[in-house]
Amino acid sequence: MEPVEASETRSVFGKLLLEHRRAAGWTQGRLAEASGISVRALRELERGRARAAQQRSAEVLADALGLTGGDREFFLTVAKQGRRRNPALAAQVAATCALPTPPPDLSGRESELAQLSAKAAEGGVVAIVGQAGVGKTALAVTAADLWRAGYPDGVFAMDLRGMDEEPLSARAALDLVLLALDVAPGQVPASEDDRSALLRMLLEGRKVLLLLDNAADEAQLRPLLVAGPGSLTLITCRRTLAGLEGARWLGLEPLSDGGATGLLARIIGADRVRAEQAAARELVELCGFLPLAVRIAGNRLATRPQWSLAHLADRLRDEGTRLRALAAGDLQLRSAFDLSYRAVSAGARRLFRRLATVPGADFGLELAGVVSGAAPADVRDQLDELVDASLLQATADPERHQFHDLIRLFAEERFEAEEEPAARDIVLAHLLDKAAEAARLFYPRAPETGRFGSRDESARWLDIEAGNWIAAQRVAARKGWHREVGDLAIALHWYSDGRSSQRPWWEIFSLGAASASALGNAGDEAKLLNFVGWACSVCLDDAEGAVEAHRRALDIAVRIGDRTEQTWASIYLGQVLRYVGEDAEAFEFAKRGYELADELPFWDGQSSARNVYGYALLAAGKHAEALAVHRGVLADAERLAADTYPGLRRMLKALSLRAIGDVLGDLAEWREAAGYYRTSRWLSWEGGFDAMEAICAFREGRAWREAGAFEEARECLTLAVELSPEPSFTTRREQALAELALLPE
Repeated sequence: MEPVEASETRSVFGKLLLEHRRAAGWTQGRLAEASGISVRALRELERGRARAAQQRSAEVLADALGLTGGDREFFLTVAKQGRRRNPALAAQVAATCALPTPPPDLSGRESELAQLSAKAAEGGVVAIVGQAGVGKTALAVTAADLWRAGYPDGVFAMDLRGMDEEPLSARAALDLVLLALDVAPGQVPASEDDRSALLRMLLEGRKVLLLLDNAADEAQLRPLLVAGPGSLTLITCRRTLAGLEGARWLGLEPLSDGGATGLLARIIGADRVRAEQAAARELVELCGFLPLAVRIAGNRLATRPQWSLAHLADRLRDEGTRLRALAAGDLQLRSAFDLSYRAVSAGARRLFRRLATVPGADFGLELAGVVSGAAPADVRDQLDELVDASLLQATADPERHQFHDLIRLFAEERFEAEEEPAARDIVLAHLLDKAAEAARLFYPRAPETGRFGSRDESARWLDIEAGNWIAAQRVAARKGWHREVGDLAIALHWYSDGRSSQRPWWEIFSLGAASASALGNAGDEAKLLNFVGWACSVCLDDAEGAVEAHRRALDIAVRIGDRTEQTWASIYLGQVLRYVGEDAEAFEFAKRGYELADELPFWDGQSSARNVYGYALLAAGKHAEALAVHRGVLADAERLAADTYPGLRRMLKALSLRAIGDVLGDLAEWREAAGYYRTSRWLSWEGGFDAMEAICAFREGRAWREAGAFEEARECLTLAVELSPEPSFTTRREQALAELALLPE
């Protein structure tokens, strides 16, 4: 093999000639003999000292090498390209592929720029992907400008117009790049494959950065990719480009709070932002921390110095007009979203706008199928298409998706413009009905039947879709769906037990009570007012509100002769009146509830009445009687275990053991009390009853401190603090911290 000096750079034609000769297994001497061209001339061509052969010589070489068809045409085209030069045209075309001026106010992207630099350092192909308006082009142009010195053979950029109705074809894009690289017009190969091959050959061994902005999809990009050593193809696209082989990705998210505020300050001046810091933070939040939206808002303020930031924030608060307000000159957020929307399939567009009817923050395949009515396989494909188009975002759970706030508003607009209003009710009805069915499985004697395979399955659904069924109840209440709102609230009663910290129970039950009142259903109103009182006491630490709700429930129950709700109101009042210092009245109600509860099944309220009465006995100083009541509940719970499900048995056992611990603690039998609290705490943990676990951890820690077991006390009290986050459980948290402060160092 003939040596080539390291300092030599072959011409494109020379590289091609060398490749064909070696593919034929010939020496320069044999090719010279077959073609009639001297060895010296061949050497000059292959080494690049001669740019290309004359037309007749190129044809002779093609004949000698046996080239036919496309290979022959490409060989002769490259030879012609090497002979023809048009510097003026090359400069003109190169200008169309020049890197745009980087934005002067890129802010908040320091981390992403560092990540991009690390990925680009390896060369090859790097794709920046993300939704419309997230700042992909600004980041890419800034990065390419910073890296310009590292690519001495050229930095080229091209807008592939991926969101246009007719994106730039790969063939047309190759034409522009080849002309910018000084390929003579008319000498660009006809086929896309030959153009792509010529591009790779031209850039072989050269250090070039090619920015392909606003790409449509993988098919458009593949012929344009420059992946040789020392070269970099940098891509921006709204689609995820998951099918792009060999690429590395940087998913661009909206700015952080500080980054968005910093960008606003760069546009309108730091003094204006400092003067209205709260309004600035609200403004960027209303912009969804999206750079394009922040830039539009900033431009509006910059051109209207008389406007305050608070004034613009006030205009953006109205969701119905927010997208219209986010426009400045030719910058329009709605237009950016619309391009992405028009680029996906008709089925995906229909799913996109109908997903705006999902009332919660995220959704999975089930709700997407409900709103679309399509087959699951089609819905999954459409969800993937919307994620690829950056119209939806994947959540931490890969099976669930969500909108960016501003894109949700755009989806709402499309729904209003293209769908019938009745379609909005489909998902609401589904959520309310299914949530009620799932919740009823937690009634003490409910059989595991229906669409859920088990109680555990229904609990998982209620947990996963909590944000949606809670929001659905709110929407239904506003729409006047009183029956559905009340039915759901009643169904959730037993499910709420042990989950007091997990849902907004006061709101849920209050909406139900208001709906029952609107329907004139006094029985349901009394029932739901008792639930409201429970939520006031257990969830909100509002004993006075609880007393008021239970007294209202009792009045209604007495008026209509509802003995069950009279019993429940008495049980609850026997508990909450103690919290407001009315011990004597509390004892009377607890005793009355205890007596009335004989009419209730053990698991349907009798056990609760007995435990409340036990606490009343404790408050009256009757420790032995109180212990007898609580131990009797435990014994009956074991005897009647088959009448209910394990979760309810576990909860009642935990409550009863805690009650026994309270009696023993009042007797200063601290170590024995701590043992009962510990068992109750473990049962609460097993059942997922967070609030109960926190209460037991606190009382166990206090018992260990009183017993002098300080390490055990510290462990339990620290857990109680962890399980009592602010602001919901400030009192409990402060109590645990106060107990910790009593421990010796």
